[in-house]
Amino acid sequence: MSVDIGNRLRHLRMLHNLSQRELAKRSGVTNSTISLIESNSTNPSVGALKRVLDGFPIGLAEFFAFEPERPRKAFYAAEELVEIGKGPISYRQVGESLFGRSLQILKECYQPGSDTGKVPLVHEGEEGGIILSGRLEVSVDDERRILGPGDAYYFESRRPHRFRCVGGAPCEVISACTPPTF
Repeated sequence: MSVDIGNRLRHLRMLHNLSQRELAKRSGVTNSTISLIESNSTNPSVGALKRVLDGFPIGLAEFFAFEPERPRKAFYAAEELVEIGKGPISYRQVGESLFGRSLQILKECYQPGSDTGKVPLVHEGEEGGIILSGRLEVSVDDERRILGPGDAYYFESRRPHRFRCVGGAPCEVISACTPPTF
């Protein structure tokens, strides 16, 4: 049985109304450590996870036994989408918590020239999206395409990939990934 430590930690942090920075400060670890754990980009050691959980405080046994109720909400107004991005890329997520969910849906907005970084993203799962406006350069492995309104992408997320807004206008995308990894 696999335990989604990242989404479990994010759910617990949001339940306590803590930012990643505040939890990092309370637990004596770096903000990037919290971010890496929550995005499931790193699998923390028992000691590291214990230090993070001390910031709540909650014990390891309670953390792994914790089973929040699945959200039953089915509809979300535009202002209820949760901003999880920062800087020139906005990621507005459908649903506050993805704990126990299999799918993540985002409304993304890339400002002109913004990109996801020089180092390609790699994670488990699948993702896809449809360009609503603007132009987005999508690189997957060694293949690169510039997509415009109505164009789409869909690929296995373990393939190295990156996104970059090209042109002078912002680019809006509706995307989904499974399992939730952002």
